[in-house]
Amino acid sequence: MKTRLTIPALQDAAAPAGFPDADEIATLRAWYAGMSTRDAVNRYLPGRLGQGRSARGVLGQIRRALVLVARRAKREDLATLMEHPVAERARHAKAVAQAIEVLRYGKPPEPEISDPVERWFPERAARALQAQGIATLADLTVRTPRRRLWWKAIPDLGATSAKQIEAFFAAHPALTERARALIATTRTGSVVPWESLRLPHEVDGSSGSFRAPRETCVLAADNDYEAVQAWLSLHESAATQRTYRKEAERLILWAIVERGRALSLLTTEDAVAYRAFLRRPAPADRWTGPLRPRSSPEWRPFVGGLSARSAAHALSILGALFRWLIEQRYALANPFAGVKVRDGGKTADLDASRAFTDGEWTLVRTIADGLEWSYGWSEPAARRLRFLLDVGFATGLRASELVGAKLKDVEANPRGEYWLHVKGKGRKSGKVALPPLAWNALSQYLLARGLPITPARWQPDTPLVGNLDEDAAGAISSVRLWAVLRRFFLQAAELIEADHPPLADKLRRASTHWMRHTHATYALAHGAELTTVRDNLRHASISTTSIYLHSDDTKRARQMAGAFGSGR
Repeated sequence: MKTRLTIPALQDAAAPAGFPDADEIATLRAWYAGMSTRDAVNRYLPGRLGQGRSARGVLGQIRRALVLVARRAKREDLATLMEHPVAERARHAKAVAQAIEVLRYGKPPEPEISDPVERWFPERAARALQAQGIATLADLTVRTPRRRLWWKAIPDLGATSAKQIEAFFAAHPALTERARALIATTRTGSVVPWESLRLPHEVDGSSGSFRAPRETCVLAADNDYEAVQAWLSLHESAATQRTYRKEAERLILWAIVERGRALSLLTTEDAVAYRAFLRRPAPADRWTGPLRPRSSPEWRPFVGGLSARSAAHALSILGALFRWLIEQRYALANPFAGVKVRDGGKTADLDASRAFTDGEWTLVRTIADGLEWSYGWSEPAARRLRFLLDVGFATGLRASELVGAKLKDVEANPRGEYWLHVKGKGRKSGKVALPPLAWNALSQYLLARGLPITPARWQPDTPLVGNLDEDAAGAISSVRLWAVLRRFFLQAAELIEADHPPLADKLRRASTHWMRHTHATYALAHGAELTTVRDNLRHASISTTSIYLHSDDTKRARQMAGAFGSGR
């Protein structure tokens, strides 16, 4: 009996980093020569199949690797060639063969600080960086060196990707100095996060006319920053801390930059001026900008001006802060006492455009069915996206509830009904019905992840929404969930722009919370009682749920039109 000797594939020493090995190139050449995908992979890369990996996925990975090498070499022409449709492989076979040799022996490119991160790092790592506003090597370089565990502040990046990034910068040390010089220049005159400020003694709040006598203060804080930190530490909820810190930080920065005084020296006149500032932060280039990580030179405290309701909420938080400082005998007065926002207490009606109609949702869901075949998504990513859509639509779960849910939270009662126990706003416990659409989606998703679908065999701490790492037990964050859905919504918008412009516009504005709105609107329109939807959404008041009753307005308009026609 003859035994086939398996020789490890060799990487051409002259080839650039990331270039496919000899067996991968042989597989690709065989495919271009007319061999089927499965036959080509079976012949040259049989060990790559199995465990959820398909021949099509293996071949696609090889092609994407060549595209990445081409882009690193700044050969966009070759990258575009490599991305040709599968059906055109015979037409492009000769050109691709020549391109492979050009890329194999071409001069290794040198990275520039303006290069996008996707040019040098794997797709998944690049997406994680981009989700945090890190688009270029210049953005990234200040996050990596000389800071232990820097990558933990970037959801879904992971230690393995972090080591690759660190090795990349170690191999190109000149990048770090060039990028730091660029960022130092960019930040001149800009507003920076509170933790990055170096404040003169006169504006740090360590002394002033509105500070209470130190001997009566029950705080150990010496300045405003320490006092605010003590206030934030009272709140155990991370979400509450983030919200309160944001409002305190905005006020502190405004007080120092625009008024030249410390937080504890603000007057009522300052508070009134700040109320106007919240509605229209100015100058805009200093105070407003797109969402960016706090370490980015493009970070700004505001995305834009606040609505009346949001401004009123901000002032209520600041009023609570000053009341607490007075109670602790740190400050003598509350400058925000009595400062209100016109229409700030008015409850806004739900914008119906923030929910998808039945027809719109059907079209969106149909697009999701073809992600891995037509739109370049990996199979695991596409399956996860479909699970998120189905479960979000069928349950109305908030993003934080969905990513925090584990299999141990699923309960089956004797009647065969399934429920999911969740922690909602304010850490309040509740349970949400899992209708057949959600239960079937969960079963299919578990099966695709190689996990048992029988509850008795479940690992209790397995998250409902898994990450795409080899560790199937890992969860994803709310930020990552937002990025995944955002990517899909934007891609879907591009696909339907020509035929459905209104829906494309909605998709560009859509967020994870839109599925909650869509769930409630759909349930009420299809016969669910108002109290049922209220309980499933866990609203404190039925008046909140009633804003989803669009059919009532439609019915009223039709009946009045019937009573008062166009003429008598």
